[in-house]
Amino acid sequence: MAHPFPTRGARTAALVALTVAAATACGGGDAPEAEPTLRVALLTSGPVSDAGWYAGAYEGLMRIEQQFGAQVSHQQTATPAEFDEAFIAYATSGYDLIFAHGNEYQDAAIRAGERFPELTIVVSGGGRVSGNVAPLIFRLEEGSYLAGMAAAAMTESGIVGMVGGVEIPPARGTFVAFEAGARSVDPDIEVLEVFTGDWNDVAAAKEATVAQLSRGADVVIHNLDAASFAVFQAVREARAAGRTTWAVGMNSDQNDVAPDVIIGSAVIRIADAFVETVRMWQAGEVGGAAIYASTRQDVIDFVFNPELLDRVPPEIVQRVSEARDMIRAGTLDVPRIEFVEGEAGVR
Repeated sequence: MAHPFPTRGARTAALVALTVAAATACGGGDAPEAEPTLRVALLTSGPVSDAGWYAGAYEGLMRIEQQFGAQVSHQQTATPAEFDEAFIAYATSGYDLIFAHGNEYQDAAIRAGERFPELTIVVSGGGRVSGNVAPLIFRLEEGSYLAGMAAAAMTESGIVGMVGGVEIPPARGTFVAFEAGARSVDPDIEVLEVFTGDWNDVAAAKEATVAQLSRGADVVIHNLDAASFAVFQAVREARAAGRTTWAVGMNSDQNDVAPDVIIGSAVIRIADAFVETVRMWQAGEVGGAAIYASTRQDVIDFVFNPELLDRVPPEIVQRVSEARDMIRAGTLDVPRIEFVEGEAGVR
């Protein structure tokens, strides 16, 4: 059974209670400072300066430190061997909870979980479950569906593009939903898709975006990490050359990264999800099942760029808002790629 997040009000009450408890524990005159009761680590395979996927995770780690009084640590790890080494180092140092931020960590997480049963590992976008390893599944396809609706309203050529990094199920799912959202507005729209094979390869992302623009695409969404900056730059250069072109952000609110060309962003509020996962862990509710985060908890959304909102047809803003409400209510079925063990397939 998947663990839902609590309501915003319940979350706030829990966080206030934790903050008060931490403050009370820290008082006491000249008594020696107590060791932190919670140690939380974050592993990323890319830089936290990407203004997207990794940056959101690091923001979550900082909020965990602030709100729970936790001892926190971050490592950037690039290879499977480094994944294993980092898990072992944190486990033997007494860390309680590790956020492994990416599907690439799932096998190493299972190995570490078997070796260190007292450790809990949460794998963002993971697909494997054990008693102390839980995937944290962001229903980003809900945000990308809404982004597809916006893209279909903004295109003049009737062609939109999608540039991804590694073709893993979570990334593929966002593009399936983006196309579905676009076709809900224009059934005849042409959708281009490419995966470069690397989240952070700026040159490959730029080349792929330029190729899609040359084929007539005038709105391009990405699912990349640091390489997303190259997509925005390619779109900006096409605009400077006289074309009306737009980009769509992904993974965080990137609207202020390139406010002149980004019409909106499919957003994951990763920090909120991390904070709630810690609360669930403290209640003994993490492990043995996937954790799902979606529009229902305000973790996933599509956010129009306020700087360009006057360029978006008002009727599409309203239509996107209505579709968001329908997704939250469960009356609009967004196509998904289920990838947790036992849940494979598109539906």
